[in-house]
Formats: sequence, C-alpha cells, structure tokens
Amino acid sequence: MSLLAPDENNIIKAADLIKSGGLVAFPTETVYGLGANAFDPIAVSKIFETKQRPFFDPLIVHISSFAMLSRVTENFGVLEQKLADAFWPGPLTLILPKKREIPDIVTAGLSTVAVRMPSNEIAIKLISRAETPVAAPSANPFGRISPTKAEHVLKQLGNNIEIILDGGNCERGIESTILKIENGIPYVLRHGAVTAEEIEREAGIKVIKKIEEAASNPETPGQLLSHYSPQTPLVFINDIDLNHIDKKNAGFLAFRKHSVMPEFKKIEILSESGDLHEAAANLFSCLHKLDDEGLDIIYTEKVPEQGLGSAIMDRLKRASKKGK
Repeated sequence: MSLLAPDENNIIKAADLIKSGGLVAFPTETVYGLGANAFDPIAVSKIFETKQRPFFDPLIVHISSFAMLSRVTENFGVLEQKLADAFWPGPLTLILPKKREIPDIVTAGLSTVAVRMPSNEIAIKLISRAETPVAAPSANPFGRISPTKAEHVLKQLGNNIEIILDGGNCERGIESTILKIENGIPYVLRHGAVTAEEIEREAGIKVIKKIEEAASNPETPGQLLSHYSPQTPLVFINDIDLNHIDKKNAGFLAFRKHSVMPEFKKIEILSESGDLHEAAANLFSCLHKLDDEGLDIIYTEKVPEQGLGSAIMDRLKRASKKGK
C-alpha cells in the first residue's frame, strides 16, 4: 500500500471506493480517520475487523454539510444548532438521536449517534464526493496511539487499507470533544480539541464534565479504561522521582523544555514554551517517536489540567493504564 496525494483524481478514486463498500484512511484536523459508508453495515464491519475494535464501542459519523445532517438524526435542537454554528466545521462531536437508517453496528445498538463535520478540506471533499455520511474512528489498531500523519497509518494498518490519502500533519493532533445535551444542559463526555471553556462561552450556560471510564459498553468513543496506548509501558513521573530511576533504556515525554533536561536515552518535548495548543498537536506524534525507539519504558510528566491540558491528560492517563 502506498500513500496517495489528495488531488482531485485520488479523492474521487477514494470516494468511489467508499461508495463500493471499501475503506479509506483520510486526514482530518484532529487525527487520521478510517472511513466507510455509514449506511453500509458490511462496510462498517470492515472497520471493526481492520482495527480489531470491539463492536460495543460506537463510531463517529462524519458529514460534509448541514444538509447531510438530516440523513443521520431525527432531531437537532436549538442549543445543538447554536454550538454547531459556532464550532462546525471543526473538532466538536454532538450526540444526537439517530435515524433508523443508521445501522446499529455504527452506534453499538444505542438510540443516539455521534456526529461531527470536520474542518479539513480533504475530509470535506471526500465525504462530499462519496455522497454519504462516513463512519470513521481513528485509523490505528484499537487502543493504540492515534495517527496524526499518513505514515502512522501506513506503519500500523497499511497492509489492510487500499487507499490512504496523505494530507500531511493533522493541525489539531488530538481527537474531537464529544458533547451531549440533556434537558438543556451540555455534558462533555470526552475532552478534546474544543475546550469546555469555549463551549461555555458559546452556550451561555455551565458545561458539566461527565468523563467516564467504561470497561465495556461505552456511551461514546474514547471512554474505555485503556486507550491511545503505545506498546512501550507509559508511567507518570515527578521531579523528585527523576533522580532515582534507571534512565539507560528509558524515554521521557516532557511537557515543556526545562533549564536542565534529564539524561534519558530519548526525549520528546510536547512544546518547548509550554503552549497547550502546540502540546496537543504534538502529543501522538511524540508518542509514536518514543514507541519506535525500542525502549523499556516511557516516563511522562503531567500537563496542567486546564483548557486543552484536560484533553492531553485524559489521553495520557488512559495510555498509562495498558495492561493494568
């Protein structure tokens, strides 16, 4: 499998593959997705097979326009419309009542469907040319590090995907925020590239953070106990511990550049200046680099849990629970 430039001819080729029941890996502003026709249960089943993803974990359906939204949901409320106007196209996923035409395999049998409109131009063109909403989780083996470059997809799933559209690095580098409105109250179900504070400003009301960990039957993607994990064990560490550990074949994921950096075999810095937006964009790419080094362990320092820091820490906490 080779990477294809996202020119018009290749986007049409990829769209035709989706129409015929195939899978396409494509860039979004968050991470690369593995997409299939959301109305084709057999095609969607190939996503689960390729990723080795459990069928109880629902998928996000991607649309290219508000006109396409009416094909997937029965109801779109006033607050949902207000938030969609503010954040679509963009990294906000809304949990909505699903139409019967959406197969149960997409929603894990739930009566709701997760929907978003990506802002990446390649993704929008692909969905539009395919003329169908596209169900698409991240294009990586289940539970592993999410891909933010086409090379990440090729490395992890390349032999199982016919087309990978290479759109370069993902701008945001971290998955979408998932939001559900219940009785007029917005609940954040997964931290992501849109912060709770940004949602509150647009909604005009308090957002409740309902971040759950589920061993099975999650309400949304990204709620399982262990997720986003490198193959190498990931462990949190503080400044005191740094002086008392073996660093010979260990890696270090630093939030920012320190005046004196510890002498690990391999160090990746999320943001030299400590900028949370840059840190979020670099998170998965840095984890991929560390995971490719053949290390015995990766140590990571904590990120301030404010704004995008909450989304970064959510990923790191779940990644550290592999095998626990």
